Amino acid sequence: MVEYGEQIQAGALMSPKTSHAEKVLEAASSASAAARSQVAASWHRSALKHGLNPDNTSAPELIEHSALRDRLNIHEQFMMVAAPRLDALYSLVGQSGCAVLLTDAEGVILDQRVSDADKPTFEGWGLRAGADWSEEREGTNGIGTCLTERRNVIIHQDEHFHARNTGMSCIDAPIFGVDGQIVAALDVSSARADQTEAFNRLIAAQVAHTARAIEEANFRAAFATSRIIVADCDDGESATLLAIDGNDLVVGATREARRAFGLAGTGPLSARPASDLLGREDGPTGFERAERAAVIRALARADGNVSQAARQLGVARATLYRRMKRLGLNET
Repeated sequence: MVEYGEQIQAGALMSPKTSHAEKVLEAASSASAAARSQVAASWHRSALKHGLNPDNTSAPELIEHSALRDRLNIHEQFMMVAAPRLDALYSLVGQSGCAVLLTDAEGVILDQRVSDADKPTFEGWGLRAGADWSEEREGTNGIGTCLTERRNVIIHQDEHFHARNTGMSCIDAPIFGVDGQIVAALDVSSARADQTEAFNRLIAAQVAHTARAIEEANFRAAFATSRIIVADCDDGESATLLAIDGNDLVVGATREARRAFGLAGTGPLSARPASDLLGREDGPTGFERAERAAVIRALARADGNVSQAARQLGVARATLYRRMKRLGLNET
């Protein structure tokens, strides 16, 4: 494989090429094309870094059943959180010839939603549980390129690296875990030959929304005993949440919240006082406004009963009184 990539770089291809392969390899060997186009940059990685051949007709690699079982066990909690949201997404796109897939961080498919009528087509392409769709194995594709570039992607038909994958369109979004690392890719793949790029963009908005919903639900499940503060955020595709424990210490933050507050990008967080992180010197922040609104809603539901409002918020009555004082609220 590496030898094939070296031949591309030297411009001395020995094997016959399809028209798709010619297009891919010409762009892959051009530094200027890779600089101008994200798809060409991925083709460049696929051919020259990973040594892949766009004419390769081998099916995607399937991992052993025992290895798949191990991965499913590791991600059991995450998949339980994701399942109803995968169902909801499939209910929107499944009747238009689309499959919904969830992978792990390495691009191995863990779960899928697909109609019985479309299942043979997708399985023929290798879109099935246990298949490895990393960019290292399959070249440019929705799952692998999404995970490699850590961003939402649309890989439409002949933007795929392998010629055998040009019949599909793939729309993907990464999902980040509570430690700030990518934990999964959410994929919608279409088997329709008449799938348009405009339709892809419509699906992409829903995929991004679902990925964010899974990320938020997974974060909330991981910090089930903490108070969750939601920040105002201009980025509608990112979950911006802080987890604050009963001692008003920040114990968790989503990837976007880590970025917004200058916290460590990945790994466990060192607990720190919420007041140190949020501050009040320059007026209420998005988090403070959200916290104030949450307290006011709880008091309203409890008709001003602080004890009942505290139970709704999952904090002690004394803790709620301290927060009300800090937020400038009284019992009325």
